[in-house]
Amino acid sequence: MQITEHIASLSEEGRLLAAAAEQAGPGASVPTCPGWQIRHLLRHTGMVHRWAAAFVTEGHTAYHPDGGEPDLDGAELLAWFREGHGHLVRSLEEAPADLECWTFLPAPSPVAFWSRRQLNETTVHRVDAESALGGPLTPVSADRAVDGIDELLTGFHARPKSRVRSDKPRTLRVRAVDTAATWTVRISEDPPQTVRTAGDDGTEDVDCELSGTAEGLCLTLWNRLPLTAVTLRGDRAVARLWTDNSAVTW
Repeated sequence: MQITEHIASLSEEGRLLAAAAEQAGPGASVPTCPGWQIRHLLRHTGMVHRWAAAFVTEGHTAYHPDGGEPDLDGAELLAWFREGHGHLVRSLEEAPADLECWTFLPAPSPVAFWSRRQLNETTVHRVDAESALGGPLTPVSADRAVDGIDELLTGFHARPKSRVRSDKPRTLRVRAVDTAATWTVRISEDPPQTVRTAGDDGTEDVDCELSGTAEGLCLTLWNRLPLTAVTLRGDRAVARLWTDNSAVTW
């Protein structure tokens, strides 16, 4: 996706998140984030939006801590979230193409990194907000879902901080049936190594395969849908190894 498409989608995802949060109410439980209520979701996501915007607007070239979560609630908290989300969108729209600032995953440019990262972040938390309503989720397009899977498998879990490890080498294949994308994830005592192939290129024997729509796989791998949302073939323990240990940490 192009940067402008990422930013436009980020704008829409934030709007949907706020609308769902407003409808659910600050005290509503968030099933996809055990222990959280909508107020916790808004405080967290709003903090992340401001933290990301600071890199873009202030040009920090090294890690800079976030400003913490506010002691706000109700309508005041919702307004704070919307203000911070709008500021992030405008910051990315107005950022120069040659912006230099800190990033933490490979990307063509800092603007490309932050627009993609904040789109995927906000999409996942929009799903959280909508899950509090108990109704259908706003669909995620296949292209965007593939990008979300890519970022998770080849970005976050390529880092040394990934806790997806196994004393016995295991192989997990992820196949998006509505696209040409297939990922092969090699799990060992080291951080997972992921290779993306096209179509039926991923035909080697693996210990476990998860297949389904790109959207279903993306939300399952981000632990927003259960394993039953996709088709599992092979050793279920390998899939559980992922779901039990793949929460993103700093």
